[in-house]
Amino acid sequence: RCAELQIQLTEAVSTLAGQKELIAKLEHDLSTIQALSAVHRPDAEGAAIPSLEKIPEPIKEATALFYGHPPSPGTSFPEGQVDSLLSIISSQRERFRARNQELEGENRMMQHTVHALQSELDNLRADNIKLYEKIKFLQSYPGRGGSRDDTEQRYSSQYEERLDPFSSFSRKERQRKYLSLSPWDKATLSM
Repeated sequence: RCAELQIQLTEAVSTLAGQKELIAKLEHDLSTIQALSAVHRPDAEGAAIPSLEKIPEPIKEATALFYGHPPSPGTSFPEGQVDSLLSIISSQRERFRARNQELEGENRMMQHTVHALQSELDNLRADNIKLYEKIKFLQSYPGRGGSRDDTEQRYSSQYEERLDPFSSFSRKERQRKYLSLSPWDKATLSM
């Protein structure tokens, strides 16, 4: 166990040293780029530039490489700066890609959680409506008090919506027809 911890410590120290070296290199590269970016810009965006000589060569060549144009033959871009800029951009792209994948994973988990909670909410509503139905049944017995609280009132409308209006209508029509029968027809029907 101690040997495993020692190996992990050694790996962590070497990773830390590598990261410190990369940070120092990045800071150096950024200071170099900031020194190059102190170029006088034209008055407005898109204004004609009288001469391109004011733009530093590394920026011209990096832009040309970015758009896939070969650098102009008269310019020389040190290989170290190209590699440095390329490594900075590549590492930034990889960080953004990893962060994007992490956020997409979180988004999928959140959607799964929302779906699970929605189904649980639907199940609870159905259970509450069933409980309200039982309360209505128990209140239909004579001698039971009809005290209604907020919970009952909240689910009474949902309970009423669940009742089939067609079956309710057919029951009412059947009872109306039965009441309109003569006493002789009622006796015949009951036999």
